Amino acid sequence: MKKRTLVLILILAALLTGGIGFTVGYAVTQKQCEEQPNYYANKLTSPPLPKKVNFAGEEVPMDIYWVREALDRELVVNCYQHSKTIRIMKLSARVFPVIERILKEEGVPEDFKYLCVAESGLENVTSPAGAGGYWQFIPSTAKVYGLEISNDVDERCHLEKATRAACKYLKKCKNQFGSWSLAAAAYNRGEGGLAAAIEDQNCHNFWDLWLNSETSRYLYRIISFKLIFENPQLYGVEMCPAEQYLPVACREVKVTESIPSLPKYAQEQGVTYRELRNLNPWIKNNKLTVAAGKSYTLLLPEKASQSHKHLLKKVENPYLKIGTPEEVNKE
Repeated sequence: MKKRTLVLILILAALLTGGIGFTVGYAVTQKQCEEQPNYYANKLTSPPLPKKVNFAGEEVPMDIYWVREALDRELVVNCYQHSKTIRIMKLSARVFPVIERILKEEGVPEDFKYLCVAESGLENVTSPAGAGGYWQFIPSTAKVYGLEISNDVDERCHLEKATRAACKYLKKCKNQFGSWSLAAAAYNRGEGGLAAAIEDQNCHNFWDLWLNSETSRYLYRIISFKLIFENPQLYGVEMCPAEQYLPVACREVKVTESIPSLPKYAQEQGVTYRELRNLNPWIKNNKLTVAAGKSYTLLLPEKASQSHKHLLKKVENPYLKIGTPEEVNKE
């Protein structure tokens, strides 16, 4: 019994000693922390919501609470996923000029360039469902709209051709459903799925439709990017053209015969193979097979291995930051 009591006393003493040591150690650590300045400044604020918003010339009913909350959700997401949003804004300097020109030529509202942002982040990516390219066409739809997919070529990754195909699809959906907002929803959901939802609910406007989660968020995601791009200072964006990926001056070369070795062809053209592939992402092989009666147009740089400064030559104020007060730019 005495032995058992002694063991308990020893255990209690050890615990008390350890506790005192922990308390002293914690106090020292806490004191050291207090002496160090804290530079962490993670300011969390709610992105501002404008009173009036329109998409493709159609007014967004901001007075409806679920519309307001849905747009607010997408603004929070895109304003706080900094790495992705900055990457998109950098790419936009190179990609948007091509998209804007084609949208205008095809009679599609310019706001649809933000649909491309929502689809792919302005990059040639492939989804788990097999959709690919800038505008995320699945192979079957791509072929319907004239985009070639073969061992050597995937024109879903051809910015101009894929944009024209997307315009054809959007105009078809606009004619079918009667509004650009529903055309955008159809682009995500598919014509059949959207038509079924409209018939089932007897509702013919996007804002009141009950849709699957992805399509319900889709148009709001597009509009959130529009707001950020058009109001950079309001959403805390600071960037100048010199920090973006600017267009590369190119020349067009028409190819009417097969090229068995693209690396060798690039060398003959006085450019690097890397440049050829960068400027023609629709090429998927180190060769290019050209069928009888067919041709392709390659983009090659006007000047091989162009420097970053060379890309800035055509920009009036490459170091003028958007989204910042004038006095910042004067420094």
